[in-house]
Amino acid sequence: MVQRVHFQRKHKYNTKGHDSKFVIHRIVGGKLACKRVKKRVAGPHTPKYLGHTRLNGTKALREGGQKGSYRAPRRFKTVSRAYGGVLTSTQVKERVIRAFLIEEQKIVKSVLNRRR
Repeated sequence: MVQRVHFQRKHKYNTKGHDSKFVIHRIVGGKLACKRVKKRVAGPHTPKYLGHTRLNGTKALREGGQKGSYRAPRRFKTVSRAYGGVLTSTQVKERVIRAFLIEEQKIVKSVLNRRR
């Protein structure tokens, strides 16, 4: 007969938020126990309206705990670039080019207005 496994966390149901991993030892009373498995961390992404892509060069850290993002050093959370921990390199490049072209457009417009 198959032995029952006791979930020692929130409740007895095997849901996504109550994910667990079996261990090979028994707890008091000869029962099988489950060991908690933390959910995978997605890590920092760009904002949703900019594609929600993963930022390269940053660590995927949990919010709290011993290795949480507020305790981790800055080099884990950012990249040494403008908008380092927020935007990808291609998005920064597009912003720089767009700003340059807008300034060029303003200059051309002012030159054309002077000729008139």
